[in-house]
Amino acid sequence: MKMTHSQPEHLPVSRNLKIGLFHLGSGMADVLATGVWNRIMIADLGFSATPIGLLVSLRYFLSPLGIWAGRISDRRAVAGYRRLFWIWLGRAMMVASLFGLGLSTAHVARGGEVTLAVWLALALSLLLFSLGNAISGSTFLALIYDLAPEHQRGRAVGLVWTFLLVGFSVGGVLFGVMLPSGGDFARLEDAVIGERVIDLFGTGFLNFSPQTLQNLFIYSAIIMAVLWFVSLAGEERRARTAVAAEPAPESSSLRHDLGLAWNNRQTRLFFWFLSLSMICSFAQDLILEPFAGDVFNMDARHTTRFAAYWGSMSILGTLVFLALSRRIPRLTNAVTSIIGVATLLLTFVVFSVSALGHVRGLVTPGLILLGIGLGIWNVGTLGLMMDMSPFGRAGTFLGFWTLVSTMARGFGVSFGGILRDLVLHLTGNLNIAYGTVFVLEAIGLVVCLAILSRINVSAFKSETTEAAAVFAGAMD
Repeated sequence: MKMTHSQPEHLPVSRNLKIGLFHLGSGMADVLATGVWNRIMIADLGFSATPIGLLVSLRYFLSPLGIWAGRISDRRAVAGYRRLFWIWLGRAMMVASLFGLGLSTAHVARGGEVTLAVWLALALSLLLFSLGNAISGSTFLALIYDLAPEHQRGRAVGLVWTFLLVGFSVGGVLFGVMLPSGGDFARLEDAVIGERVIDLFGTGFLNFSPQTLQNLFIYSAIIMAVLWFVSLAGEERRARTAVAAEPAPESSSLRHDLGLAWNNRQTRLFFWFLSLSMICSFAQDLILEPFAGDVFNMDARHTTRFAAYWGSMSILGTLVFLALSRRIPRLTNAVTSIIGVATLLLTFVVFSVSALGHVRGLVTPGLILLGIGLGIWNVGTLGLMMDMSPFGRAGTFLGFWTLVSTMARGFGVSFGGILRDLVLHLTGNLNIAYGTVFVLEAIGLVVCLAILSRINVSAFKSETTEAAAVFAGAMD
């Protein structure tokens, strides 16, 4: 017997908010894995940014697995669930990875020998985190699509996306509180201030307790596990009958549609804009907190709050420009993208001056500009992704743009770390190493503005009912 699925009639706001708690945990996990851990490994423990950047970037390079998990969840149920099985399996893998990451990093912080086994434990933890994120992210979006009727999908995805940004801010504040500064740490009975740590690439000094570091990851993993479970508990009914498989697409349809995208000059230009803007916007992702620690000696308690600064500003920029776009017809997605890219360009000019001129006072203004720029850029660029998806093929094209943006973000994160290490090796100067990354990001964004000025979206405007379902895929 086959089970059929009827169109949902209504998704109350209260239920939508409950589901949004899922992405509150996602934002916190992102801050912990790509903001706190990388800063500790690079700035506090003295590891090279290159291997750390490659491990952090795994989540982006493994993102195509989300398509595989989503397709399976479309066709069959596992243990009676189409979506929840994959969502909770993926999030369970992420929780386990955070336990492993905390224990392994604390071992290194205590002065333990950094053997191949330790590297394997760190790599396995980040691999589990990346795999879990990939298979649960796409199926979570599919669950929202299932739960929300057509006219409410935009609101459903918008609220969930806002919770993701809130998670960045909450995570930044919470993790900053959980990591005591040097002064607080000195009063702890088991303090090990300045404990020397020898690693594979150099030396570092840890200015907070390894036990505190371990507790940070363990307690955070528990908090996220509760959020992920509670947010989706009861949101999908367990099926006692088989799920009807959706019609299989023609074998050549995907290749044909992607061929249409690449053979068109406008979509090729958008491909290069999307790729380059993602790389230039997120090359700072790995090195921003280490930059503050290495150049200005800011402790981990302060740098973990960076996400709160730019995250809150990103929420503000997103909400303001979403509201303005409804009231000002001339504020199109292309115009919004130009404003966002220009703001990000100014951001990296500020960070470049801060690094090369050793001006600590520019760090906070840079973080504020970064958040506002990312918020505006997200509104415009995600809108352009929909504009550049032709009617009748919106799902395929939006999936392609999502994959491009996710992969490009991964390259950007890796590129920032590799370039920092290369310049540091050549010059031996941390200010120049970080400043070079920021300068190249600014130059790349100038190129993005030039590409944007040549894109004409009028021929690609389309009405699609599936756009909202994949609207936030690149940001999970």
